[in-house]
Amino acid sequence: MPGTTATALGERVKTARHVAGLTRRQVYDLSGVSISMLRKVEDGERWPSDSVLDALAKAVQTTPEELLAGPGRTDSRVHHAIPALQWVIAAYDLPDDGPVRPLPQLAAEVDLAVEDRVQSQYARLAEQMPSLLEELFRAVDQAHGAEREQTAHLLALAIRSADAVAYKYGYRDLSARLVELMRWAASIAAEPALEAAAAYVRMETYFAADQLAPGLRSLRAAVDRMPAPATAPLAAARAALHMRAAVTAGRMRHADEAREHLRAAEALAGRVREQLYDGTAVGPDSLEIHRLAVAVELGDPQDLREAVTAASRWAPPRELPAERRSHYYIDLGRAQMLLGQPQHAKESLLVARQIAPQHVREHGQVRAELATMVRLSRGRDEQLLQFARWAKAV
Repeated sequence: MPGTTATALGERVKTARHVAGLTRRQVYDLSGVSISMLRKVEDGERWPSDSVLDALAKAVQTTPEELLAGPGRTDSRVHHAIPALQWVIAAYDLPDDGPVRPLPQLAAEVDLAVEDRVQSQYARLAEQMPSLLEELFRAVDQAHGAEREQTAHLLALAIRSADAVAYKYGYRDLSARLVELMRWAASIAAEPALEAAAAYVRMETYFAADQLAPGLRSLRAAVDRMPAPATAPLAAARAALHMRAAVTAGRMRHADEAREHLRAAEALAGRVREQLYDGTAVGPDSLEIHRLAVAVELGDPQDLREAVTAASRWAPPRELPAERRSHYYIDLGRAQMLLGQPQHAKESLLVARQIAPQHVREHGQVRAELATMVRLSRGRDEQLLQFARWAKAV
């Protein structure tokens, strides 16, 4: 299957074998595939023929399609709502005539959408966003002057909420389109802080395409375009860009630049109260969460040990959005896995699931960590198996 590597296929075969509770010898007995061939497939050294793949799939009680593509996407109302969202944005600049509620009522609806996004209520968002976006496109088309700018601001925030659904559930082309529409709406609103928020969200497109270098350049350019951080919204917007740049540089293993962006974010985040600024949580607590994320991306053992030790003394406050808090525990689990602490990692991921189940279930890194844990436990941890099946990791 295009996009599936021999390494990824081998990991899926090995995970499926452990879930089935089989040794390599037992797989040989059931499939007739030699132990030597199975070892090479699991280690990513050989791509199996169709007949070998069919035999292995039957032995480990799955299908060739699932071994090739992974266990598949989760069952959710989100997938049923996506066509309506695609239909609405296709004609964003040529909306149908229809009623438009007063601006305060639209603002209240957008506030609810933003809250659903940061609390990871994706299913509800997916069902509600098409009609809200349709009305907001119509409102921007009908408005003039300052009212049009205010309406465009609301539209940008609503599009961001829709993008969260598309991105989390794997609709990457739709997500990229929504990001461009958010940038379009932000340009109409003509607010530097909102345009910075659009640049922050745009990094998703680069993450999805594994184009980190141009993504980091785009974040630097967004920082350079910003006016001086003379107000809290401007300081928060600049801090958010630096936090995202720090994580990106960390993923590229550019340690000096990652730490430089963290220092810049720290100077700015200390000047603002922790809250949402154009839909992004910024403040001292969000900065601490990004410190852990950067340590995980850099992968330095000393940094990881310090981060895990710090986690024993600090936890994200309950007042923070659920999505951000769950991110912290996901990254903590990743750090613990890198330090060889799979049991602690499982506990961290379970905390993340309790905080924001929809977010955790759709998180690719969670699935990867769970699949690794299943292989390490050889499928003997029933709680872990149930968790992995729930997340479609196995």
